Amino acid sequence: MLSWLTANIGTVLITVMLIAIVVVIVVKLRKDKKKGVSSCGGNCAHCAMNGSCGNKP
Repeated sequence: MLSWLTANIGTVLITVMLIAIVVVIVVKLRKDKKKGVSSCGGNCAHCAMNGSCGNKP
């Protein structure tokens, strides 16, 4: 097991970092959703979802 780990340490570290980044992104998105924050730019006239989003004036 130790020899396999030392032979693949680069792959293991990169995989762990990518998983950590994805977890941080998902946590941030969930927090933003609970707060009601969205990534909407506010320009509904040019939006493909015009008229169907929840932010109706």
